[in-house]
Amino acid sequence: MIEPTLFSLYIGALVTVYLSPGPDMALVLAVSTSQGKRAGINTATGIAAARTLHVVGSGLGLAVLFANYPYLQSNVRVTGAAYLLYWAWKIMQTPLIQCKTVTTLSLTANDIKRGFLTNLLNPKAVFFCSMLLPQFTSPSQGTLLSQFLLLGSVLVSVGFLFDTSYVFLADGLIKRLGNKMNDGTRFSLHVEKGRNWLLIVVLSGVAAHLLLN
Repeated sequence: MIEPTLFSLYIGALVTVYLSPGPDMALVLAVSTSQGKRAGINTATGIAAARTLHVVGSGLGLAVLFANYPYLQSNVRVTGAAYLLYWAWKIMQTPLIQCKTVTTLSLTANDIKRGFLTNLLNPKAVFFCSMLLPQFTSPSQGTLLSQFLLLGSVLVSVGFLFDTSYVFLADGLIKRLGNKMNDGTRFSLHVEKGRNWLLIVVLSGVAAHLLLN
């Protein structure tokens, strides 16, 4: 069992990280702003699933593998950036009317997949888990496996809590704006276009972040 003081420090470290602006926060805010609360929550769910795999991967030594073979990390980074740029290009090419006719099931699957792949293909997420978790484990506190499972579960849960908070924050701001305009007006169309371009810019920015860092 992890001692309470150490566990409190761990929670504090997670809160600090999740409050800091980064690709995941930017993606969740952009998706929620451009596509709504449901899309934002689905994206957060995908990110949480990817974080779970990162926790498992860090336990299996993937971070060590990336450190010993830098080209693997580069390949993952380039693949992630290419995926984000492809998504941005698809949004740019899809008319607003066509976007609204896509089925709910398709949208849900796509949102989860995008959140999942965006986080999964970020090598820094692997290093984050592999560097953070071992700092708060100790053989004197019980089996390392049980401590690792506890810390990993908390990491994923706290991350999901923060991501969903950002979803509701963005959704609230958009609803306030929506109350000030009428559907079907030219202004409404401009707002819809602005939301899409916001998502395009964020995706392109995250892609650039992966390639340049």
